[in-house]
Amino acid sequence: MSQKVIVVALHPDDETLGAGGTLLKHKADGCEVHWLICTEMKVEDGFDPKVIEKREQEIKKVSELYDFNSVYRLGLSTMMVDTYSMKYLVALVSDVFGQIKPNIVYLPFKSDVHSDHKVMFEAVYSCTKVFRYPFVKKILMMETPSETDYALSTKEDCFAPNVFTDISSYIQKKMEIMAVYESEIAEHPFPRSLKNIKALARVRGSSSGCEFAESFMLLKEIN
Repeated sequence: MSQKVIVVALHPDDETLGAGGTLLKHKADGCEVHWLICTEMKVEDGFDPKVIEKREQEIKKVSELYDFNSVYRLGLSTMMVDTYSMKYLVALVSDVFGQIKPNIVYLPFKSDVHSDHKVMFEAVYSCTKVFRYPFVKKILMMETPSETDYALSTKEDCFAPNVFTDISSYIQKKMEIMAVYESEIAEHPFPRSLKNIKALARVRGSSSGCEFAESFMLLKEIN
């Protein structure tokens, strides 16, 4: 039976950084794949209209490259998610989950250094309770370069992957999609350089016996 997958991106590019190859693999396997973008740039928050328009074009292009079944946008102000009430955030996510009824959920790592990621993790995870959202069968946290790798190095906050996806057949398209986000990438040693993103995939591949891989932390799986 075809699975319904949702990837929760606090900012456009998180979906590609953390799970781009895996999402492409899901699509190739015949799954429905949905993109939930939580934040956006707004003029009232000080962003240049030209920058906003460029980001809108990037989102459109990325959506086409993945061939997402749907794109949902919560419209939260970027870098300001902690200013919203948890009740409000949970209600937004719950509405989306109710419409899609996802079986597999990819969400940010709970200890990512960005406050947007931390707060939204809590809101999304609240929408996976089995008695309210029985359709959710698998929950994984993503590894996002420039956020996950800067989490505190304590056992409670370290990203310790226990699920790996072989993305060797999809690494080139993942890199192509990431290159669309021109304003988010820079030359090595910037964490979101194309060189570093591919290097991380190679390292995760060496940990799992393939050429390139993406890694995740499994929080729950119901068979």
